[in-house]
Amino acid sequence: MKAWIYILCNKPNGVLYTGVTSELKNRINSHKIKKYKNSFSARYNVDKLVYFEEFNSIVIANEREKQIKAGSRAKKVKLIEGFNPEWKDLFDEVCG
Repeated sequence: MKAWIYILCNKPNGVLYTGVTSELKNRINSHKIKKYKNSFSARYNVDKLVYFEEFNSIVIANEREKQIKAGSRAKKVKLIEGFNPEWKDLFDEVCG
């Protein structure tokens, strides 16, 4: 089964959110429509997909998510800028 870790933001260098999912398109869409009104991502308008990694196992994806979350903000920014230097919303490219 495929799995992804992803990082969302509300604007370049704004609030960052790291998550893991087995259904990337549906999960990012739920952030975009603010399906869970009281969630962190809805409260801070975090819905711009700026980074992702794909895995063949949810277990490995969960381990990677923990590794990213444990890192500093500077490490997350470096990861994003190495992958997506313009901080573009990748949702349409990846999930469209």
